Amino acid sequence: MILIRHGQSEFNVVYGKTRIDPGIRDPKLTALGKRQARAAAETVHEMGIRQLITSPYTRALQTATIIGDILDLPLTVDPHIGERAAFTCDIGTPRSALQTAWPQLDLSHIEEIWWPAMEESEDALDVRGQGFRARMHQSDDWEGIGVISHWGFIRTLTGHRVGNCTVMRFDPTSSHPGGGTVVSVIDVC
Repeated sequence: MILIRHGQSEFNVVYGKTRIDPGIRDPKLTALGKRQARAAAETVHEMGIRQLITSPYTRALQTATIIGDILDLPLTVDPHIGERAAFTCDIGTPRSALQTAWPQLDLSHIEEIWWPAMEESEDALDVRGQGFRARMHQSDDWEGIGVISHWGFIRTLTGHRVGNCTVMRFDPTSSHPGGGTVVSVIDVC
């Protein structure tokens, strides 16, 4: 399985400079974030990904759409791989608005308000991570899956703190947390 953190978001730019929550709800990718997503697609092109699973946050959906379009991969949306709710950026967009923005995606299995209540505990995030790991472990095709997710969720799965559009190989059959190896750190600045 390949884990990819979403590209740089509007929130990442401000928070990276100030370390203060700028109050941007469900931010979009920046121009750099879009370039990072295109570079990530080039990086994972030969890794045998046959489908993408993405978080429903806008920054992840944009990243997954760019990668999916370049590699001609189907997208599945899974709110269980979303970010740990800790900042304003972790307040999502209602399903109905996402469906309008991405009419090609099936979002019928997602609740209208799908994101965790503020503030999600580390323990609750870990339980989500363990549940995802168990589901993927039972899947016959986990080796062909690319997952577009977030800093906190990738950290709870692997123990790694990764930058925007970092690409990792991940083995869901390994001990939790663990099983992640950084393949590429996308730098298109």
